[in-house]
Amino acid sequence: MQLKRLTAFHTVAELKSFSEAASATELSQPTLSRLIKQLEDDIGVELIDRYHRPLQLTPAGLFFYEKVDSILKELDSSISLTQKIAHPPDTLNIGFVPSVLYGLLPTIISRIKQRLPNLEVHLKDISSFKQVNALKAGEIDVGFGRFSHEDASIKQLLLRHERYVAALPNTHPLTAQQELHLSQLQDSRIILYHQTHLPAANIPAAQRSDYDSPALIGEPLLHLFAKQSALPHQTTSVSDIQIALGLVAAGEGITLVPDSLKSVRTEQISYRKLVHEDATSPIYLCALQNPTHPAFETLLEVIYEIYEQRGITYRRATKA
Repeated sequence: MQLKRLTAFHTVAELKSFSEAASATELSQPTLSRLIKQLEDDIGVELIDRYHRPLQLTPAGLFFYEKVDSILKELDSSISLTQKIAHPPDTLNIGFVPSVLYGLLPTIISRIKQRLPNLEVHLKDISSFKQVNALKAGEIDVGFGRFSHEDASIKQLLLRHERYVAALPNTHPLTAQQELHLSQLQDSRIILYHQTHLPAANIPAAQRSDYDSPALIGEPLLHLFAKQSALPHQTTSVSDIQIALGLVAAGEGITLVPDSLKSVRTEQISYRKLVHEDATSPIYLCALQNPTHPAFETLLEVIYEIYEQRGITYRRATKA
């Protein structure tokens, strides 16, 4: 089955027009029609209902289009990655979630540029789960995120766990204490900011019945409170961590943030440790199962080197 025939069908199915597809593929309409007819003859199935206007796919054609769309995208990705292997890029594209930018990521980037002076580094703000598709599409080479996921084509390395701290307005009475239990915070309004929620599989089955609403299962901060049987009485949800800290600074509530953010807005916000050692946010490094970028191993070694210099407990990846 020729790739040219699949591409012709995919373009017509996507544009729902032979004339537009002919223009897009730079083929004549008769040639396009002949390629699709040959494809239909190959598989013995009518794919396009030519008697309706606008053009429609048959049920079999719709099913086939979805499969071909996936195949062609995978092929494009494979070609791109093959070209990278043959011609190593001089740019490293890194996806990241905003919270890691306040931690060691700037130091890591500075260090790898010292090691590889000809390497350019481009950063892209992108959520943990969107990093998976970005890696497959070749839009990024590595990603730093805070949520685990399962995908056979993605290598996900748990780098370390970062402790959460409570962020309170400077006027809050609990700032008088240096360590806090989550139960002490449940009467305050908790500001939630995660756009990505924990997969239900990440929560022990024994705990799931403890939640009054399925929506609570995946919200990371509420999950921490629920583990201590201290769900807050009032919450507010915002779109990102910076807005959450802005509301804390304005005295509109409190929140929990990774320890690396405790230098943000210190003139208005006090950060206090939590007594719970398991109140942590993981940091993951994601890449394709077989990373093609020549700087990947150097990046990993730089990360471990910085962790060791800072006395940070981390998990070193084992080589296959």
